Amino acid sequence: MKALVAVKRVIDYNVKVRVKADNSGVDLSNTKMSINPFDEIAVEEAVRLKEAGVIDEVIVASIGPKESQEQIRAALALGADRGVLVVTDEKPYPLQVAKILKNIAETESTDIILLGKQAIDDDNNQTGQMLAALMGIGQGTFASEVKVEGDKVNVTREIDGGLQTLALELPAVITTDLRLNEPRYAKLPNIMKAKKKPLDEKTPADFGVDMTSKQEIIKVVPPSERKAGIKVGSVDELVDKLKNEAKVI
Repeated sequence: MKALVAVKRVIDYNVKVRVKADNSGVDLSNTKMSINPFDEIAVEEAVRLKEAGVIDEVIVASIGPKESQEQIRAALALGADRGVLVVTDEKPYPLQVAKILKNIAETESTDIILLGKQAIDDDNNQTGQMLAALMGIGQGTFASEVKVEGDKVNVTREIDGGLQTLALELPAVITTDLRLNEPRYAKLPNIMKAKKKPLDEKTPADFGVDMTSKQEIIKVVPPSERKAGIKVGSVDELVDKLKNEAKVI
């Protein structure tokens, strides 16, 4: 049984994002880049399934610039077996990513496809759902627990009213939520071993996917500065300010 895990190169979540002076986008110069945190959870879950004897091989795929091999190597250091990097300097959008992942999944005959529920840079939360639709297979989104039983996988997901458990036939697409697990830290010996693990490079053209964007970024601006809060002396004063200054009641 094989698992395919998609990882995305994003600005590290600890870094304060800077906008370019011309407002054309986010400044990535001298900025620490990491695996998208939700994707790192997906990698951890795949590795745990392998350690439990459920999965035989974990394949990590990424679509992005050549530097994305850093994130694939990081995933290999966490326990994945090999990587596939689809090199493109164009910004990949969810549907394009889903089409490429569909081709990889079908070529590799993967049984479980794991993705983070969303990326922290664009927050689209679309790729997993689009991938499942393109492949015509079941999906379990926002997974907080994953249990593989024979040719089925039970996915517990968080919904507004509590928890919902889905029984999906394999192959299936699963998107991971924060409470699924806590990713491990890569050990130095594993980081060294990861450098020798196989990593294949492809291009979108190899999968017949056109990376021409149907969207255009007009302007990127930082959020406005929030005003400092104040203390009030009484409930009456609070109600007065909410009504006459904030105008929320």
